[in-house]
Amino acid sequence: MNFLKTTMLLAALTALFMVMGFSLGGPRGAILALLVAAGMNLFTYWNADKIVLKMHKAVEVDAGSHPEFYTMVQRLAQRAQLPMPKVYIVDQPQPNAFATGRDPENSAVAATTGLLNMLSYDEIEGVMAHELGHVKNRDTLIMTMVATIAGAVSMLANFGMFFRSNRGLAGILAVFIAPFAAMIVQMAISRTREFGADKSAAEISGKPMALASALHKISGQAQRIANPVAQRNPAAAQLYIVPAGVKQMFSTHPATEDRIAALQDMAQGGGSDGWSNNADEIGDMGRLKGQQQGQQQRRRSALNPTRGN
Repeated sequence: MNFLKTTMLLAALTALFMVMGFSLGGPRGAILALLVAAGMNLFTYWNADKIVLKMHKAVEVDAGSHPEFYTMVQRLAQRAQLPMPKVYIVDQPQPNAFATGRDPENSAVAATTGLLNMLSYDEIEGVMAHELGHVKNRDTLIMTMVATIAGAVSMLANFGMFFRSNRGLAGILAVFIAPFAAMIVQMAISRTREFGADKSAAEISGKPMALASALHKISGQAQRIANPVAQRNPAAAQLYIVPAGVKQMFSTHPATEDRIAALQDMAQGGGSDGWSNNADEIGDMGRLKGQQQGQQQRRRSALNPTRGN
């Protein structure tokens, strides 16, 4: 069923691309758009991870350069029974993370320096478990492909702005409506998958409230701190654990409050995970820090390989 849904959504984006091509260039435009869409599907299938990582100027790390972060991901991948993904760090102040790759055997996970510097060790673990959840659920390929095609639709619409007068009403509708249609398809793909990745993260890390705390901390910061990649290509925002610089109406993610509530339910149903199950304490970071003072003072950031014991 998931494969069928993915195929239908990709077909819808390809059809949308063809409609825009027809509106702007007639039958020849539609054929050209079909060829371009097919070529992009094939290209992104084999190069999805490279496209996204290059876009973010991500730097690969290993056990030698960032031992704690790399070992954390390695341990989580083992718990999830996944092949070890490549691990990257993005030099970006906005706290965020993403996963990419065409399948679990060819996957990569990345976190920004902003996220690694802001969160505690357990919170980072929850975030990376979420990204591995996307890998395990085989979300990464479709998310990257849709981002690529939706981005192409937006670029074609911008290009069509210069020629809309030649095609009359059809051209105008294609230019202004198609990007919103692509956004709707993106939302249909991503919103349910975020809940699935959160659930997988809770199972992999065993700490649903750590992920809930991380989501609370980074959601507001992700809106306030600029993300140049998302600004250049808004379709890339769906790749991140929290939306980057988009209004909730156009977000490909569920509301952060809903995700936190779902994680609270998991924690209450599965017993204590070492974090408080009290909803009032989400957002009260002072009390959370007080409850874990000894541990979190030693585990401030996975980015710091010299953290004291």
